[in-house]
Amino acid sequence: MLPKSDLPIEDAIPQIVEALRNETRLVISAPPGAGKTTRVPLTLIDEAWTEGRKLILVEPRRIAARAAAERMAATLGEKVGQTIGLRSRLDVRTSKDSRIEVVTEGVFSRMVLSDPALEGIAGVLFDEFHERSLDADEGLAFALDAQGVIREDLRIVLMSATLPGNLTQEFFAAPVVESLGRAWPVETRYLGYEPRQRLEDQMAAAIRKALYEEDGSILAFLPGVAEITRTADRIGPVDSNVHITPLYGALTPQEQNEAIAPAPKGTRKVVIATDLAESAITIEGVRVVIDCGFARVPRFDLSLGASRLETVRVAVANADQRRGRAGRTGPGVCYRLWREAEMRGFQASPAPEIDNADLTGLALDMARWGAKSPADLRWLNPPREAAWRHARSVLMSGGAMSGGGELTSLGKRIGDLALPPRLALMVLRAAERGDAKLASEIAAVMSERDLGGRSVDLDERLVRFRSENGQRTKAMRELAARWAKAAGGKADGGNSAASVLALGFPERIARLRGAAAGRFVMAGGRGAMLDETDPLARQAWLTVADMTGSGPDLRVTLAARLSEDEALESGAVETMEEAKYDPASRRVRARRTRRIGSIILEETPLPSPGPDLVQAALLEAVRESGFGLLKNSEPLESVIHRVELLANAIGDPWPANFRTTLTERMDDWLGSLLDSPGSLDALAGGQIADAALTLLDWPLPRDLARLAPLRWETPAGRVVEIDYSSEGGPRVECKVQETYGLGEHPAIADGRIPLTVALLSPAMRPVAMTRDLPAFWRGGYIDMRKDMKGRYPKHDWPDDPAAAKPTSRAKPRQH
Repeated sequence: MLPKSDLPIEDAIPQIVEALRNETRLVISAPPGAGKTTRVPLTLIDEAWTEGRKLILVEPRRIAARAAAERMAATLGEKVGQTIGLRSRLDVRTSKDSRIEVVTEGVFSRMVLSDPALEGIAGVLFDEFHERSLDADEGLAFALDAQGVIREDLRIVLMSATLPGNLTQEFFAAPVVESLGRAWPVETRYLGYEPRQRLEDQMAAAIRKALYEEDGSILAFLPGVAEITRTADRIGPVDSNVHITPLYGALTPQEQNEAIAPAPKGTRKVVIATDLAESAITIEGVRVVIDCGFARVPRFDLSLGASRLETVRVAVANADQRRGRAGRTGPGVCYRLWREAEMRGFQASPAPEIDNADLTGLALDMARWGAKSPADLRWLNPPREAAWRHARSVLMSGGAMSGGGELTSLGKRIGDLALPPRLALMVLRAAERGDAKLASEIAAVMSERDLGGRSVDLDERLVRFRSENGQRTKAMRELAARWAKAAGGKADGGNSAASVLALGFPERIARLRGAAAGRFVMAGGRGAMLDETDPLARQAWLTVADMTGSGPDLRVTLAARLSEDEALESGAVETMEEAKYDPASRRVRARRTRRIGSIILEETPLPSPGPDLVQAALLEAVRESGFGLLKNSEPLESVIHRVELLANAIGDPWPANFRTTLTERMDDWLGSLLDSPGSLDALAGGQIADAALTLLDWPLPRDLARLAPLRWETPAGRVVEIDYSSEGGPRVECKVQETYGLGEHPAIADGRIPLTVALLSPAMRPVAMTRDLPAFWRGGYIDMRKDMKGRYPKHDWPDDPAAAKPTSRAKPRQH
């Protein structure tokens, strides 16, 4: 029986225990430091429903998993690997006696993929679920599917500091147990932020200020390792009893433990950390928090086909989490490096990672699970359609997935490597030419931050990776060796790191842009830049492994030298004939190019392009510029307005978004007409309109002429054009006298749509506008008649226009 502790979660433990005796799902809401991570699993292993089976505690980060496992093991007076097991990418300590296994989110996904029934597992607890990582959402989707199909008795528990706003009973039907924790008041002080000064200088000044003004240890939040290192250097001399300690994921376990541990008696700590200290771990003794207000997050760029890190403002929820760290053990203080008024521009909560992530790995895992579409599983936030399509296209183009969504034999091998799909594909392709060892080492350096140092030069990083003896590096070398063995490669192919990298990422081959040092263009079309002083800045060719930033030019953070011969022999070289419409000459210009993606190696003019090339160029030009690019587009615009008008008034079978349909299916109706370089100017308006009508099912083209005619005949017998482009609906213009005798207002579409009638004076100037002539005759006409009769006495202005005879002429001259 677990002895009771003084942690805040203890008051909620009876409710948690009772709920899980009767339910298979539960939500636990408790603030950081309440004790939910350790006390809940330790309590539940004494329950009858867990007897003879394990509990899985899923943590968002390795540091959090290790800290939780060590804390629970210490509570039991044991070491990790006995009752409490641990599984992360680089640290596996379990035994047959383990009742609780603490695993990282990625490890859990691999566990459930290899054993969908989760045999021998009584329940899965997702800790810190509010962080909403992609791996957590994936793992939960698989666990819910397993529970619904083959494991009805499986307990699923979500533990979160804050409840996601869209966590509804429809998605996750479960009772909610809340623990309010024990929060002390925290005073907030806003220091402001000066964009023209370096963030590290402002943070160093804030730390010095806090050391002078307040007692106790300090936790300072910064976006990344570079800022942490520079801030530590800029703080300057401090008292001998003040210890400055960094905290980020790439540190050794010993260094992380030093940061987390309380300061020795009579001393103070300044822990400078990334956002991993927000909620997933507890740092003892902190009563002052300094928040820079920024975080570094991965963003998947569809145009780049890769993720890059961006520095962004934190959300209000993140800022509140950070602030709360100062009130764990007593009254605290939070310094914020922004102005209070600026918070009105902060997002309420951070976007879930699934909204901004590369979904290639998720698409591969879902195919392994047997789900061909996101609709086959349950999601708190479903994958975005564009990113999902891109992910599947990457897998299909790489030969990992069939057109029907099933994994190929190559796709299954990629899944077995437990690497991001594109890195796994690089390793497998490299193995075919004897470079599996080198490719696996590259994959290790790319998938583990700051492995082998922080040099931009991948070759330098590989040298250090092979020689360093740190615990993390050794574990990654062992893992890389397993990848190489699984790929089946033993021989040394002797190729360069850059050429191996290009096997998996050909779009990241980059060439120096002119003579400008440090400015490159990548095969994928984006720009890349290095500091001019970097040794790689004048290299003619590179393969880029990683990059960061936004805008047209991304900052290269990892790359390798590529020779021109290697670039030309990379398999990415294509010879293409291409054509583009030139708006200045209104002609198609064509050329033959030899290229690596967007990098042009050689080009020659193509004086007589084929009709297919011309047609493709002209269609693309119309798609980009719109139908107005066609010289005679007015009849087409009329057709579009008329069809969409009827769709709005009548509905089916008239298509509501006919313009969109015409754009999407342009090849079907316009392509055949664009058969020469000058086609855009040569086509007749009626020819274009008739072609567009072929997309309508019969008899709609015939009905269009009847329901939305091009012309209207006035009572005086004159035929006028109907303007369907008017904002107020279909409109006609005619003299007032031409409408005399109309007792009913004119309408189209079998009377459904009244025409807007612009009434003109005898001088053909607008004098009135109406959609209800009978009402106009009774009202507005009377005042208009008084004015017009004096100005145009030669024209007829009867007292009862509804009964008068229409005319388009002046009154006969009296003799």
